Amino acid sequence: MLKKAPIVLLVLTLLIGIVVTAAWADTEKDSGDKKPLLETTAKSAVLMDYHSGQVMFSKNPDQRLPMASVTKIMTMLLACEAEAKGQIKLTDIVTASEHAAGMGGSQIYLELGEEMNFEEMMISIATGSANDASVAVAEHIGGSEEAFVQMMNEKAKALGLKNTHFANPTGLPAENHYTSAADMAAILREALKYPLFRKVSSIYEYDLRDGEFKLWNTNKLLKWYRGCDAGKTGWTNEAKYCLAATAERDNLRLISVVLGCPQPKTHFQETIKLFNYGFACYQAVMLAKKEQKIKSVPVEKGMIDSIDVVTADQVSVVVPRGKDKGIKGQIKMTSRLVAPVKKGQVVGHYIAVKNGKELAKADLVAAADVPKASPLQLMGKVMYKFFGMNK
Repeated sequence: MLKKAPIVLLVLTLLIGIVVTAAWADTEKDSGDKKPLLETTAKSAVLMDYHSGQVMFSKNPDQRLPMASVTKIMTMLLACEAEAKGQIKLTDIVTASEHAAGMGGSQIYLELGEEMNFEEMMISIATGSANDASVAVAEHIGGSEEAFVQMMNEKAKALGLKNTHFANPTGLPAENHYTSAADMAAILREALKYPLFRKVSSIYEYDLRDGEFKLWNTNKLLKWYRGCDAGKTGWTNEAKYCLAATAERDNLRLISVVLGCPQPKTHFQETIKLFNYGFACYQAVMLAKKEQKIKSVPVEKGMIDSIDVVTADQVSVVVPRGKDKGIKGQIKMTSRLVAPVKKGQVVGHYIAVKNGKELAKADLVAAADVPKASPLQLMGKVMYKFFGMNK
């Protein structure tokens, strides 16, 4: 019996070792200490689908950080809104004040009283990141830089942004001037709605003052990354290297924001990393293009009897690659359409569904105006139908 004791002890020791090792392995497995699918040296980062707003990757997305000249996306957004509303025209002349001409940092060296049309001022902001042009445009639209900054903050509030506050339209270092990667992605998403913003942001080089001053876009991804067509860089000692950019491939448009990148060019490297991840791992399922005709619907009491219905925006769904099966489109229309009908009036919805679950929704709108017919015109239409059917 005593001779068997060492053997029994050895077996028990082995069993205890196995149990402890298994428990330790389970502890490691459940600890959540897993390597992330994507790493970035940016302090804060977001990768977002433009059409749905779906976030595919984030790191400290709500951290408040300085953003340097990426600020100018909001400056340009307000300028593009003013142009779209007819409050300013591309040919309008903007005059540089002493305050605007005195801006430091990146600039086009405006002189006091120098005049330039609004379009070239916008190109100077987007392409050359010109602080003097930014202030000149801000003063022209808002009446003063302070009033324009108030407009910037009101717009941020209207967009529902909780981690953004502006102190100037340039991004030069200032107290209480910050944003987050998530908020800046939302600002860029809004700016991309405007053709003017897309136009000026996509210009890589431009001859200003009849070729006397050459502008080169600070967003090098316009040349370095296929599909990149808009965005804005930023750098200060405080903010480090920042970039908000967008790129599109195969109907998938991504928005990337990186803030606080440590070294020169790292904001480009980290953005490329995010874009590569998004395009490799996700795909867009296109159901309908923007302004695509969906159907014609009858209109009661109108000058015409029917109207085309089109999509107000692209209808697409972003899914992990290979998960695109079973996605379908559904159309829901207003039960009755009675004149007058205005162009752009919402008359229904185009809904993307999978297994009965709504994935995305876009407005369906009237493609043209339909004036209300007069009683005499309605009577004439009835008589025409009656006699036409009885010929």
